[in-house]
Amino acid sequence: MKKLQFEIKYLEDALNYASKELRVNKEFIDIEVLEKKSMIKLKMNFLVEATVNVDPAEVGYKTLVELFENMQIDVQIEMKRRNDIEISYHVNSSENPLLIGKNGKTLENIQFYIRNIVNSYSDERLIVLVDIGGYKENRKRQLEILATKTAKDVARSRIEAKLEPMNAYERRIIHTKLSDWRDVKTVSEGEGQARHLVIKPKRR
Repeated sequence: MKKLQFEIKYLEDALNYASKELRVNKEFIDIEVLEKKSMIKLKMNFLVEATVNVDPAEVGYKTLVELFENMQIDVQIEMKRRNDIEISYHVNSSENPLLIGKNGKTLENIQFYIRNIVNSYSDERLIVLVDIGGYKENRKRQLEILATKTAKDVARSRIEAKLEPMNAYERRIIHTKLSDWRDVKTVSEGEGQARHLVIKPKRR
């Protein structure tokens, strides 16, 4: 649970200060006075602890709901937790192509936004996945097929193969798929949107 300890002169200012420092809405913060500290001339400082009192995953869910309501798009959202640090939101609507965007760019932006919101409410880095209409599941299968086919070609020809630029999530899929191959290895190269994977033969 995300927490912050600090000293403050006026207790009524504690909630506003904590909200600014934690970057969390005031309604989701509890304030507890840990100690009263006497200062010179009978003035008093307070040592307080601010604690975020909401589940980050629920914040992500509500944010998605509000996002699509503002877009006036009816959606069904299913939230799943794979473990303590992985949260996924599966979205379906009649406007899936619009929400996914060309090459998944709109979906990628939605995920980036939700991931930042969710992690602002957590004291540890959470893995947040947003999928719309099963796009990412289908893309994962396609990438795994591509990885296997390309790796076989590289292992046979001993000539490295450069793949198209991909985001970190897609590169990780291929890294994982080929991580236990004995004949090839994967290396990320390039910067920014040009970052891509190269599948290289291992030395024998």
